[in-house]
Amino acid sequence: MAEDLALDMEELRQLQSIAKRPRIVSLLSSEIRNLEKLSKEASPVPTSQIPTPISTITKVPSAPALTYATLGSFSWDQDNEKIKIYVSLEGVDEHKIETEFKPMSVDVKFHDVQGKNYRCAIPKLNKEIIPDKCKVLVKPTRAIITLIKASKGNWLDLHFKDDKLKPNLDKEKDPMAGIMDLMKNMYEGRR
Repeated sequence: MAEDLALDMEELRQLQSIAKRPRIVSLLSSEIRNLEKLSKEASPVPTSQIPTPISTITKVPSAPALTYATLGSFSWDQDNEKIKIYVSLEGVDEHKIETEFKPMSVDVKFHDVQGKNYRCAIPKLNKEIIPDKCKVLVKPTRAIITLIKASKGNWLDLHFKDDKLKPNLDKEKDPMAGIMDLMKNMYEGRR
């Protein structure tokens, strides 16, 4: 029995050395302590004389890179203080959401939704948000991403866009050149 306990402890220590999640490490540590107590009770020999086996081989599992399906279509609504982005997605687990809110960007990853990973990202927002106050709410058929605006007001779009339609008259001395640039940008935008 003592030999079985020693083998069990060795295997648990190996698992503990490769575990990454804090809860799993804690569970393994607790079980190792329980087995050590059992080992002390079963063994008349002091445990300080029994060398603890040390594993010289550590296998680090290579985690495959996660792939995400991009959620390009969503709806959104706003008021003076916040923006709500509605993502239609069934089976979202609120504990399997990874969020990254920055002042000018949003990146929300939905892990293991019916066997797939999804991502809703806006790399450059139209205006600034307050990242600490932003959140994701999960409903049965959708997720609602709430962005809190840094300054009150109406946004014309979520995505930042360079305004190519405005002529830059500061650089131009000839007003006709600015109008020609405007026409050129409008023509290129239709293509």
